[in-house]
Amino acid sequence: MTYELSVQADFSAAHNLRQYQGKCERLHGHNWRVDLRLAGERLGDEGMLLDFAEAKQILSDVLDRFDHRYLNEVPPFDRLNPSSENIARVILEAVAERLPEGVRVTGVTAWESERCAATYRPDARGKET
Repeated sequence: MTYELSVQADFSAAHNLRQYQGKCERLHGHNWRVDLRLAGERLGDEGMLLDFAEAKQILSDVLDRFDHRYLNEVPPFDRLNPSSENIARVILEAVAERLPEGVRVTGVTAWESERCAATYRPDARGKET
């Protein structure tokens, strides 16, 4: 049996895509929405996988380093292209480091607009692909 929960948060930032031919190679910004999905098999004594407030705080702490910044100057995007795909992966990795034992990230979706998003999920063994 697996329990799953989701939280969302937002951040605003500018970026430009390297090695890209098109409008997005120029400096531009987005109001990203981030969907975080967590899972685990056991609930704590209080009947929760993880308190929503704690999950939101972890996500907020991770996103804080990107909010209102030029992503191309913020590690690891100073060397890694700040695509929505890479943003989703970097957020997943940073959140995973902060989770209590027994809770894992099943996916992160980074929405750069209302109609465009990229999702990153670890593989079925719980390892990143």
